[in-house]
Amino acid sequence: MKKNSIKNVRINSEVRKELAELIRSGIKDPRVSLLTSVTEVEVAPDLKTAKVYVSILGDDEKKKSTLAGLKSAMPFLRSQLAKTVNLRITPELRFVLDTSIEYGMHMSELIEQVSDKGNQNEDVSSENEGTEE
Repeated sequence: MKKNSIKNVRINSEVRKELAELIRSGIKDPRVSLLTSVTEVEVAPDLKTAKVYVSILGDDEKKKSTLAGLKSAMPFLRSQLAKTVNLRITPELRFVLDTSIEYGMHMSELIEQVSDKGNQNEDVSSENEGTEE
């Protein structure tokens, strides 16, 4: 099975969907933040391992505690995944912090600041043009 085969893409999508639901409603660990989302899952072609990319909004301490909570809940998540997703082998989960959402929010703020400055400069230049006449 190739890495980007249709079957692998379908498995990645199904595992991501199920894990997102399990993390949102199945984990009772107080360390796991409510602002945790599964952004992507990469299941290995042999189905033995899966990298689970999670985005956690909050400070660094909240991210560390949420990752620790997810790692301790891994056996539960894996058993629930085995019940809901029909796979020959249930993959071992590895959680990886994904900062792409925070990076995107930061870039959006920077673009907004630049465009606001551009609008202010246009307003100032149009006021200066009106006073020259």
